[in-house]
Amino acid sequence: MTDTNLSQPATNDSSGVAVLDRAFALLAAFGATDDRLSLTELSNRTGLYKSTVLRLLAALEHGGFIRKLPEGQYSIGPQPLRLAAIYQRSFQVGDVIEPLLKQLSAASGETASFYVRSGNMRIAVFRVEPSRSVRASVRVGQEYAIEQGASGKILLAFAQPYAADLSGIRDQFWATSYGERDPETASVAAPVFGVTRELTGALALSAPRERLTAAEAMFAACRQVIEAAREATLAFGGDVSRYSRSLDGLSLDRFSPP
Repeated sequence: MTDTNLSQPATNDSSGVAVLDRAFALLAAFGATDDRLSLTELSNRTGLYKSTVLRLLAALEHGGFIRKLPEGQYSIGPQPLRLAAIYQRSFQVGDVIEPLLKQLSAASGETASFYVRSGNMRIAVFRVEPSRSVRASVRVGQEYAIEQGASGKILLAFAQPYAADLSGIRDQFWATSYGERDPETASVAAPVFGVTRELTGALALSAPRERLTAAEAMFAACRQVIEAAREATLAFGGDVSRYSRSLDGLSLDRFSPP
């Protein structure tokens, strides 16, 4: 096991301040189900020497980010909760979603939308349309049947309790639609999650069906949507590991229209 030298140049994943990167690594070592971790576990998960971990833990404990338990293990302290409350008060979903929809629409030339569930319906709460004259039309605030469309499939697939017949969508992390709500429209969607792994909504790309009928076109659209959904989930503080696996599993033979 090696301990990165403080003088080592910063990488793309580094802030450029080694001691902060190490402290952040210790906090990030706690997973969603980890109530407490030992010094050895923290050392193993971060790749840092125990002596370095101890020094950082003392500083984090002083700042309220870490608690040392009577048994000698460590847990997250109260300070992150205070910061999370401030973050939640200042955070607006649109601040994250709208810029991503603009990027997605500009890159694809199609309509990008974000849907949430409302009972047995789905509602588009954000939408960005391209400048081209022929495009899929999505109305903000309009209710659509949740059983139709790619975004509806996503909202149903990731709602708890999980539906057994939608396990394939949960496994692949995306869904497509060819003319379900509108016979002239096709779409692809992916889920967006929050910090507690709750489903925030479905991010979708819609287009005239003829432009997404070819497997190559839907394949490219699906990749763009998954990448945008990953960026949204990352901004919301969610777990993005599943998105990489989803992207790795994409292949042209999975995009033949029914």
